[in-house]
Amino acid sequence: MGIREDARRIKALSDESRLAVMLALRHGEKCGCTLMSELGISQPTLSHHMKILCDAGLVVARKDGKWVLYSVSAEGAVQFRTMIASYTEQGNGSGSTGEG
Repeated sequence: MGIREDARRIKALSDESRLAVMLALRHGEKCGCTLMSELGISQPTLSHHMKILCDAGLVVARKDGKWVLYSVSAEGAVQFRTMIASYTEQGNGSGSTGEG
C-alpha cells in the first residue's frame, strides 16, 4: 500500500457520518434501510457514504434480493490497523520517524 491509498482510507474515516456508520456496523451486518433509520439520514446520503467506505476497503456490501447488506470488512480492518501501526511504530523504517 502506498501513501495515496493510506490517505484515501484515512479520509474515508474523517467524516462524522462515516464514523457513525462504522460504529453501527461493529456488531455485525446491517441492511441499508436499518442504517438510514438508526443514523437519521436519507438514502442518497447513505449511498454516498457507503460508496466511500466500500471504495476504501473498510466496508463490504452484498445484495440479498432487493436489500443491500453492509458489514465491516475484516480484511480492511486488519489493513487499516497495520497501516496506522506503520506510521506510529518507531524504529521500523517506515511511517513516523519519531522526530518532532
